Amino acid sequence: MTLQEVLTEALDDEYKARAMYRKMIDQFGPVRPFVNIVEAEQRHIAALLPLFEKYRIAPPEDKWTTTLRVPDTLLEACQAGVDAEIENIAMYDRLLAAVQEDDVARVLANLQAASRERHLPAFLRCVKRGGGGGCAGGVR
Repeated sequence: MTLQEVLTEALDDEYKARAMYRKMIDQFGPVRPFVNIVEAEQRHIAALLPLFEKYRIAPPEDKWTTTLRVPDTLLEACQAGVDAEIENIAMYDRLLAAVQEDDVARVLANLQAASRERHLPAFLRCVKRGGGGGCAGGVR
């Protein structure tokens, strides 16, 4: 994989996550963990964009705002969050194996750690609670 492919896939996945979690908030209201994680996804995007500038790569367009379907229930939305974060962690494993640049590897590893250590556990708590109770659980 080229650096452009790595960065593009990572940013596109973060765009997708942000769009999905925004849609879930639109559907179910400002419930956790979605309200916390959507803010984290914005920070992830902000962490990736300087790498595009540094390496003179054009960032991809965010095409996810109109193409995602929201699950019917909050429990299904929480399970979709679990699934998305597991896929995200696996994607970062693959991308990290393809990069040589230390700064890129550092950013990707930090984003993966956030998914593994904060986002996934928050969604798992939400599923455990049956999607109810506001899905309490702070996320960074």
